[in-house]
Amino acid sequence: MDKNKFIKENFGISDNVLTLVDEAEAAVCGQFAKIDETAQINQLKVMKAFSDNRVSYAHFAETTGYGYDDLGRDTLDKIYAQVFEAEDALVRHTFVNGTHTISTALFGVLRPGDTLAAVTGKPYDTLEEAIGINGESGNGSLKDFGVQYKQIDLLPTGAADFEKIKKICGEIRPKAAMIQRSKGYDTRPTLSAAQIGEIVRAVKSVSPDTVCIVDNCYGEFVDDFEPTHYGADLIIGSLIKNPGGGLAPTGGYIAGRADIIEKCSYRMTSVGIGRECGSTPGLHRLMYQGLFFAPHIVAQALKTAVLCAEVFDKMGFYVEPKPTDARHDIIQAVRLEDAEKLKAFCQGIQKGAPVDSFVTPEPWDMPGYRDQVIMAAGAFVQGASIELSADGPMRPPYTAFMQGGLTYESAKLGIMAAAQKITEIEK
Repeated sequence: MDKNKFIKENFGISDNVLTLVDEAEAAVCGQFAKIDETAQINQLKVMKAFSDNRVSYAHFAETTGYGYDDLGRDTLDKIYAQVFEAEDALVRHTFVNGTHTISTALFGVLRPGDTLAAVTGKPYDTLEEAIGINGESGNGSLKDFGVQYKQIDLLPTGAADFEKIKKICGEIRPKAAMIQRSKGYDTRPTLSAAQIGEIVRAVKSVSPDTVCIVDNCYGEFVDDFEPTHYGADLIIGSLIKNPGGGLAPTGGYIAGRADIIEKCSYRMTSVGIGRECGSTPGLHRLMYQGLFFAPHIVAQALKTAVLCAEVFDKMGFYVEPKPTDARHDIIQAVRLEDAEKLKAFCQGIQKGAPVDSFVTPEPWDMPGYRDQVIMAAGAFVQGASIELSADGPMRPPYTAFMQGGLTYESAKLGIMAAAQKITEIEK
């Protein structure tokens, strides 16, 4: 069968776009080989943790009620801790998203009168109200509970401002320093796990007791090591992103120092109960299997991102990262400079989705965001960023942030459809 003929006849992709994508794919084959090598390393780590913790079918049994002595739940915590080189971990389906999981950790660590220092600039939009940067007072933010906030912006290059970090953290001695690995709705470079380690060392050189908390969303299994390997006290993420492997239907994780994990567990449930309670009705297998698949699925998403960068770079758009840049998360930014092109890009990505491909995304007032946001998300798990998706705020420079792809082959179609939509606008 002629592949390109099938795509042209069944998905309406022009010869010009098909040629463009074929040329782009050939140009990035070297990047794909590097991605596969990292996936192999991380897959072996997961395999070792499963073996060491003697995973069996018994770990997939559901629990109900209080959930005492939940073998599957408690063993999964140990596996995450081992894979991420942490003392302990808290993995629960009851974390509804990354923001909830990060908020749980922040409230677990911080007390009235403490200071939270955001040492890599403003945190992701959805955390602003939880911290108290935005939103109404009295809603229960950290600010309402008397937690001070200090922000240390990145340098114009996107690198950490080590001079300011050392100066300010040395002066205020924050209880916690927050580090955001990924870019959020920005085009600065994503921080590698090793770069995060440098920031942690800078903070602790002047304030040794500061708890360094990393928003690790979108970064798991992209590097050979996680930030905990380099000294981070806590790393936090969502199971409907990288570590869930496209199978976990919900949930999040916190991994790091055992004493801090215990405090986070008290915030998760109740002081005095912590992690001892919490049943898992019928979800264990998906959470285990998702972690097993995660290194491979992350590699599929990375290949998708690299192809997207190459295609839209060839089309003349600014992309971050560049096709040959080292990658430290699964997100690809494409600066489209035009509201209609941003909508067209997301609508094209939606057409390449296995679920809701017939839906046309439009901008809307999404809770937790300051601007209208357009989102393409045709996923088996609602909102799962490890599945092919794209979104962006409707504000200049109208940048699309694409991520995910359970299979490279299917996600490639989404990139074709997005390129086709853009070329039709430009005619």
